[in-house]
Amino acid sequence: MLDRLKIAVIGATGYTGLDLVYLLSKHPKVKISYLCATKNLGKKISYFDNRIKKNLPKINSIKNVDWKKIDLVFLSLPNGEAQKIIKKTFYKYKHLRYIDLSADFRIQNHQIYKKNYGINHKAKNLIKDSIYAISEFSRFKIKNFRIVANPGCYPTSIQIPLVPLILNKLIKLDDITIDSKSGYSGAGKNIEKKFTHKNLYSSTFAYGIKSHRHICELDQELFKISKQKVNFTFNPYLLPTFRGILSSIYFRPKHKIGLNKINLILKKFYKKNKFIKILKTNTQIGSGNVLNTNNCEISVCKTRVKNKFVIFSAIDNLIKGASGQAIQNMNLLFNYPEKLGLND
Repeated sequence: MLDRLKIAVIGATGYTGLDLVYLLSKHPKVKISYLCATKNLGKKISYFDNRIKKNLPKINSIKNVDWKKIDLVFLSLPNGEAQKIIKKTFYKYKHLRYIDLSADFRIQNHQIYKKNYGINHKAKNLIKDSIYAISEFSRFKIKNFRIVANPGCYPTSIQIPLVPLILNKLIKLDDITIDSKSGYSGAGKNIEKKFTHKNLYSSTFAYGIKSHRHICELDQELFKISKQKVNFTFNPYLLPTFRGILSSIYFRPKHKIGLNKINLILKKFYKKNKFIKILKTNTQIGSGNVLNTNNCEISVCKTRVKNKFVIFSAIDNLIKGASGQAIQNMNLLFNYPEKLGLND
């Protein structure tokens, strides 16, 4: 365990990057050595986010990073960029570890990555040296890897409630419906280029109906634990609110398993996990309780259809879905208490 971790945040001025810097600035074991971006060089980070009160390094170019003097790099960059940086530094600086918040190392098959992201992977040989890390599932394996692939926000909200049920063979895998609604911060600061529909900030918008990029991530991870194809439909929606995700997962249980049994299994599975909150059955929930936290709230409910249930899962897309989980993974990677720097 290092007494003081020297870190660089590359891509510090995006929505996720700013939340990451804000949380890291309060972490008792972290020294922020570099904050990097491609624009606004020389500016203070507080110019972009007035929550950040600590006196931190000014925005710098990645060209000025002394890799020998840092222990960990957070990469909060557009897809395709992190892989280039990691390829250049991985073998030269063998002490260095990376937490990548893009999709660059989430997908284990580089051909599937190219199909979904339209990019030839520049570091194919390093994919084997990375771990896909939802913290609650990877805490005992993460220390063996130098590259940590931080999961997507939608897949985090979906896998946390779904994985324990699949592992315990409680649900049918042939027809699962997933409906996820996210605040518009999930689309990043270039949202107006990605979404051009009318009344963007005051409407709800369905998108990525058949081929959302996170589908291949979910396919990969659900297959790992079930050892068979999990048939699900996934519909994402953009909401006229800045942050937060609410996922609704509809499924049928096996063997007439009841609602209370499912809730009990989830409670047992997560009883030692500070950030996962399993509510009473049939509790109505929204994203309000989890905003600006690293928590995930889960509620298992009946529907009007016999033997069909719905699980609601709420997270903050920028924290548990991105920067908070990245810090949770950092804590695991360097043997700090898992909740350090992430208290409510």
